[in-house]
Amino acid sequence: MRKGEQATKVEWAQDSTWRFMPIIRSEEFGYQLHPVDLATNKVLALAGRDEPRDIVDTLYLHQHVLELGPLVWAAAGKDPGFSPHSLLELLRRRGKIRPEDLRRLDMAVEPDVRQIKIEWQEALQEVEAFIGDRPSEEAGCLYYSRKSEGFVNPNRSIDAAVPHFGRPGGVLPKIAE
Repeated sequence: MRKGEQATKVEWAQDSTWRFMPIIRSEEFGYQLHPVDLATNKVLALAGRDEPRDIVDTLYLHQHVLELGPLVWAAAGKDPGFSPHSLLELLRRRGKIRPEDLRRLDMAVEPDVRQIKIEWQEALQEVEAFIGDRPSEEAGCLYYSRKSEGFVNPNRSIDAAVPHFGRPGGVLPKIAE
């Protein structure tokens, strides 16, 4: 949409109603997915395509939202055709990034391709360790900490964390006592 010198780009997307959390309202953007749902969706997108922006985005999520191990574990619950192990195998095939691929992204700072590759390999090793430590009956869940009031990696958190499974429309975490 364009009005004089100003323009607004509108992108339509279709999303599954299956979520870990309900949609949230943002004053700036309107309705949007909860960050953990965005993160698990990004993991599933990366498993299905080899786009440089997906690696960069996923590493950002790993560092700022929730580690890749818990995200892969949870993403398997969003798409029942996957197991955490099968998602990990698909993600291991990703990460072939060339500097010219990243230049296309028009980032504010030119990323270091070697550093991205190192961080990606380290994250994948952490995923493998995480998958090996979790009980199989909890595959497809996130882990919620009441004390932290958020989703955590239960292998690293000092707070008690409980499994949180998604459902159509999302569900707020509840702690049974």
